[in-house]
This record gives sequence, structure tokens and C-alpha cells, in this order.
Amino acid sequence: MTDNMFTERKSLVERLIAEGVLRSKPVIKAMIKVPREKFVPPELKRQSYVDTPLPIGYGKTISAPHMVAMMNELLSLEVGNRVLEIGAGSGYHAATIVEIVAPEGAVNPGHVYTVEILPELAKMAEKNLRETGYSSRVTVIQGDGSMGYAAAAPYDRILVTAAAPRIPPPLIEQLKEEGLLVLPVGGQYGFQELLTVRKEASGKVKVRSHGGCAFVPLMGEYGFSS
Repeated sequence: MTDNMFTERKSLVERLIAEGVLRSKPVIKAMIKVPREKFVPPELKRQSYVDTPLPIGYGKTISAPHMVAMMNELLSLEVGNRVLEIGAGSGYHAATIVEIVAPEGAVNPGHVYTVEILPELAKMAEKNLRETGYSSRVTVIQGDGSMGYAAAAPYDRILVTAAAPRIPPPLIEQLKEEGLLVLPVGGQYGFQELLTVRKEASGKVKVRSHGGCAFVPLMGEYGFSS
């Protein structure tokens, strides 16, 4: 089954390249290397390379591969980046980021800090990342991601994998000058748009929209209450 999974993974990546979703070599390499089947529930493994979100329990999902690819391209990730991810889920997205910012053998590897509000998913992400060999390069924190994670700030890049009603101020504060934040913003069940937020050296923030999207709602102090 493993060989078949790799074939399906490679085929999906080739489709995403043909569609123009995947463009840069580091993101393509990461998408080929990370085994998505290790981050989905056992009963859904055969659907791992269908380009769709999949349920991971507790009302949450693992994002569709094309959205993971799109967000990673927008982040303009580089080796050595310190990255904060809000919404660890099952750990898959963090693993794809690690392959770019802290690949094996990197002289100055970066690190990923991923915050998950649900204790059950935080444990799942930690287990999946440990079993796939990423735990030394990813720190999983259980807590309110809408508040960021000040203990390891500032960050070169911040990624939010759940839709916020507005851009959470703590994330802007914890972003380095010239840093980049990628997140979906919009209604809990209505229209959402994918945004990139760049923090200039002056402290000024520039926001750009990249079209509509659909994510589960961000919970917490600067998210939705329920």
C-alpha cells in the first residue's frame, strides 16, 4: 500500500503543478515528501490523495492538498524561518512547512511552533509528527492560537488554518518586521477570503486578498466563541 500511496501522492503533485497551484521547488519537494496518509484517520487512508478536506474528528478537518500548497506558496518560506502555525489539526500542514524551513541536513534550520486549542487534536498532532520523524523540528502547544504564542516570538512567518472574524492583533504584534502572515478571514459559516498580511519595517501593515475560501472557524479570544 505504501508504494501505491507514493504513486498517488506524486500524481496529485503533478496535477497541482499543471494547474499552476504548485510553482516553487521547495514547496513541490515538501508536498512529494510528506506522507499525508500518516495524518488522516485510518479509515480514510485510501482517500489521502483525493484533493479534498477530510474529517479528523472533533468537527475539524485536514485541509485539501491544493489549499496547503497554495498557503505554503503564499508564505514564501525559506530555510531558517521561525514559523508559527495556528491550528495544528492532525499535524500535516506543519510537516510540509518543516520540510521547507528545516529540511534534514540544513546548516541553520528553522523551527515550527504549532498551536492547537483542542487537547485531543494537540495529542494527535504530536503523535503523528513524532511517528513521521518531525517532532524535533516542530513544537506542539495546546492553547488559544488566536492569542499567538508570545513565548517564542517574533516569527518570520505566521499561518492560520482556521477562519478568523478579523485579523487577530496579537499575531501582528508577534510578526517580525518584513514578516508575512497568511490567514482566512470572514464569517463563521459565510464568505471567507484568504489574505496575506505583510508587516513593513515602519510597522505599517499591508493586506492583500487572494480570493474566496472555506475553513472551519477559529476559536478563542480573537476568534469565534462557539
